[in-house]
Amino acid sequence: MRLQKYMASCGVASRRKCEEYIAAGRVTVNGQVVSGMGAQVEEGDTVCFDGKPIRPEKRRQYLLLNKPQGVVTTLSDPEGRRTVRDLIPDIHERVFPVGRLDYETEGLLLLTNDGQLMQDLTHPSHEVEKRYRVRARGDLAPRALGRLESGVTLDDGHHTAPARVELLPDDPAFPGQKNLMISVHEGHNRLVRRMFAAVGAQVTFLRRESIGNLTLGTLKPGAFRHLTEGEVKYLKRLAGEEGRDVAP
Repeated sequence: MRLQKYMASCGVASRRKCEEYIAAGRVTVNGQVVSGMGAQVEEGDTVCFDGKPIRPEKRRQYLLLNKPQGVVTTLSDPEGRRTVRDLIPDIHERVFPVGRLDYETEGLLLLTNDGQLMQDLTHPSHEVEKRYRVRARGDLAPRALGRLESGVTLDDGHHTAPARVELLPDDPAFPGQKNLMISVHEGHNRLVRRMFAAVGAQVTFLRRESIGNLTLGTLKPGAFRHLTEGEVKYLKRLAGEEGRDVAP
C-alpha cells in the first residue's frame, strides 16, 4: 500500500494532505525519513508521523454535524476559538472535517476518519452538490440572479460553474434583504459569499442545508449524529467508491 494511502487509513488526514506531510519530512518508515511519493508500506512496517507511531483506525467514524456560527472548522485553533472538535467530546477517534464552513457560516458539515472518502468527496471531478440558504442585501434583480445561475467571475479570476438559484419569500424582520436557496458543486474558499459579492450583493446569513441528499433534518445547531450504513454507502457512491466496505 502506498504510504500516503496508509496514512489516510490511519486517520492522519486526506491523502493529498498526507503527501504534503511526507514531502516535509515528517514521516518515517522503519526509522527512516521518507520524502518520496512512491514509498510502499508492507505488513510489519513501523510508520511514524512526527515521531509517533500510527496505525489504521480500529473504527471508522462518519458524523453529520450542524455547525453553529462562531465555530472554526478545525480541530484546534491558536486563537482559542471554539472548534468543531469541541462539539464532539464523546468521539474518541480523531476525525477530520470534509471541506470547510467559514467562521460565520452555519449548517451541515461531515466529519470522518476515512481519509479516502474525505479526499474523494472533495475532489472537484465528482461534482457533489451542496445546497445553501442565503440572506443577502444589495443588487439581486433578475439579471443578477441569472448571472449567478450561469456563472460569475470571482475576485481571483476563477469563473464559477453554473448554479441553481431559487428566490424565497421575503422576511419582514429583515427589510431590504432577499432570501434565496443556491446549489453549487465547487469547493472554493468562501465560494457562495464571493459569488454574491461578484454581483454586487452582501451575504448576511449563510447556512448549508444539504450535501447530496443528506440534510440537516431536525438536528439543532451544535448537535451531531452518526450516519447510517445506508448514508455512508450513498456517500461512497457519490465519491465513486461503490463496493468499498463501510466497516474497517
